[in-house]
Amino acid sequence: MKLHFEELKIGDTWTSAPRRLTRDDVVEFADLTGDHDPLHGGEDNDAGTPFGRPIVHGLLGLSIMAGLSSDNPAVKTLALVRIGEWKFERPVYFDDTVHVVTEVQEMLPYGRRAGRVIWHRRLVNQNNQTTQSGILETLVATRTRLPRINQPRVVHTTIRTPSGSSVMR
Repeated sequence: MKLHFEELKIGDTWTSAPRRLTRDDVVEFADLTGDHDPLHGGEDNDAGTPFGRPIVHGLLGLSIMAGLSSDNPAVKTLALVRIGEWKFERPVYFDDTVHVVTEVQEMLPYGRRAGRVIWHRRLVNQNNQTTQSGILETLVATRTRLPRINQPRVVHTTIRTPSGSSVMR
């Protein structure tokens, strides 16, 4: 069962299942995106990187983070609205096993049927080192309608000008 906005609270934390990233994952990602940079293990360049060995694409790590965290927590997500302050802190290597740690940082009502949730997410390797981290903001459905927030009401009036045209104010 998916959680709704009202069932979350600031400070809630989840840890995803682990996932091992293989050379095949990197090759398929490179073929899909067209990013065949030698950093990611070209056939003749396995050790010729600044890291001494090939690394996983940073954006593949970000994509794996999105997938692993989609069920941890399982929420009624309506949309991803923003990725902010994303940091690539250390490389992910072939055959590393990663998981995601997710924490609710902030919650704000958004209309009457959704809320904005600010999540802090970390992609963590098998040595418990954070490899990537940052902020994601999503819209999450509410189970019930939220109370209307008192906002000034805008009233439009139509005014006829001397030339006979209408102006809305």
